[in-house]
Amino acid sequence: MTLHRRLLTTLSQSIATLVILLIACFFLTRLAYRNPAAMLAPINATQESIDAISRALRLDEPWYLQLWHYLYRGPDVQGAPMGLMHWPPGLGYSFRKQAPVTDLILSKLPATLSLVIGAALIWFALSILSGVWAARHQGKWQDHLSGLFACIFMSVPVLLSGILFSYVFFYLLTQAGWAIFPSSGYVPLSESPLQWARHLALPWATLALVEAGLFQRVVRGAVLDVAQADYIRTARAKGLPEGRIYFSHALSAALNPIISLGALEIGTLLGGAIVTETIFGIDGLGRLAVSSAIEGDFPVVIGTTVTAGAAIVLMTAVGDFWTEWREKGRS
Repeated sequence: MTLHRRLLTTLSQSIATLVILLIACFFLTRLAYRNPAAMLAPINATQESIDAISRALRLDEPWYLQLWHYLYRGPDVQGAPMGLMHWPPGLGYSFRKQAPVTDLILSKLPATLSLVIGAALIWFALSILSGVWAARHQGKWQDHLSGLFACIFMSVPVLLSGILFSYVFFYLLTQAGWAIFPSSGYVPLSESPLQWARHLALPWATLALVEAGLFQRVVRGAVLDVAQADYIRTARAKGLPEGRIYFSHALSAALNPIISLGALEIGTLLGGAIVTETIFGIDGLGRLAVSSAIEGDFPVVIGTTVTAGAAIVLMTAVGDFWTEWREKGRS
């Protein structure tokens, strides 16, 4: 299949996936929220205000007209449509937060991106180093030790590890007069790079350790699969150092499953690392989705769900193209 045809196929599959996800989410919110206009209205809203919201969102119309209106035009806010098929495309309007859903999501995205990308860099570094180390010493104490730590990291829930990190590195250190890490919050990178890293250090560690356990086992298995290949034996016969053989030759050949799994994990977390954001008070997409679901703010629930789906679809496509490109380069 040519690259052009592959791109068109991936693009059409991605669009179809997102449309199906959006329609499914639309119906589920209709089932979950029986009186969405009243839930979206402010607490002291009058019946006239509730009726106005109902008319603006066309909640008094049949479901198929509501769905078509949501997909095509969306609610009119100050004369401007907020639908997907208008420019700029929007994901609706939150009457509870009095803001377009797209703006709300974009305002939370930097915090979630900072959390996920920083954690991903840490877990990739840890898992590659420890995975290759374990494969190089297969069956020895180094292999058993790294496997033990990987199992521990995978077994401890994010909720528990986050609380433990917060207790040890915030509470106990602060009690001892070493207030190095803050308990919660997020500082934008553009405002202060040092404070940005200081506020995200514990969330990064919490998220990275759980993922590093899984990836360590993947890296070890992938490297062992190619460790007995002819070109590895040839490299060893030429007298190349073992470290160079494993980290340069074997790891390069074993990267494809690591890339595919990594892209999928990053896409999933970009939809909202809900538990980590909640423990450390990071105002990201996960917290926005949870608070909106509790408040019955269904336009935001649909918007955050579609955004999470788009992140998974995008990262999966990136992983597929990257591994395909590497395979062609190696053949």
